[in-house]
Amino acid sequence: MATPFVNYCEQINPKILHKLHTESPRTPRRQNASRVQQSFLAAPEKRLLIWIAQQTPSWITPDHLTVSGFLAQIFAGVFYALSRWNRCCLLAVIFCLALNWLGDSLDGTLARVRQRQRPAYGFYVDHMIDSLGALCLMTGLALSTYMHPHLAIALLIAFLLLSIQSYLATYALGEFHLSFWKFGPTELRLLLAVGNIALLCRPMIWHARYRLFDVAGAIGLLGMTTMLLFFTAQNTCRLYQRERL
Repeated sequence: MATPFVNYCEQINPKILHKLHTESPRTPRRQNASRVQQSFLAAPEKRLLIWIAQQTPSWITPDHLTVSGFLAQIFAGVFYALSRWNRCCLLAVIFCLALNWLGDSLDGTLARVRQRQRPAYGFYVDHMIDSLGALCLMTGLALSTYMHPHLAIALLIAFLLLSIQSYLATYALGEFHLSFWKFGPTELRLLLAVGNIALLCRPMIWHARYRLFDVAGAIGLLGMTTMLLFFTAQNTCRLYQRERL
């Protein structure tokens, strides 16, 4: 009797074979990343957001908040651009930053409080909107004449690179960091709002030799670059140790 051809083939683990038959190749496998939020204001901000979410009318959805936060960031960039002709527009920027915080921070909390989470959808849409919103904000700041355009572009690039690092770490390590070295989006918005108030009073510093936002932007760029290099090196070492050959 002839030997069946299958006997000459490499045998496969039956558990793997069963998995290949039962698991649809079109269904992506995801892991639920843990959220790491260790900023200065994380604890009181979380309590406040939960309270606001509990008081929010049922007709307001997380998508409404996401869109409103995005529009607020776009208008913040518009008012920055207009501030080159009227410095009072800087106050409108502060108002837009407050609305952006409400929409950007509350949408996820509202979904969790109502048990209506859509993790993949929320993660993708929220962070694409954050990137586009940052582009609008920094474009407006570059047009405002309160910061050198090259510095505004450098800050935008640093922000996007830091965001990419965070998203890759979410996939590779299963940890989504919402803050770096105690600084998160809320702290950055507060610093920007305080800077706008200072800009109204004194746009030039050090005997009117330097623009306030150029100095602040250079410090911010140095800090973001340091964070990027540090966390990239740290995560590379962690992954190397985890997947040693």
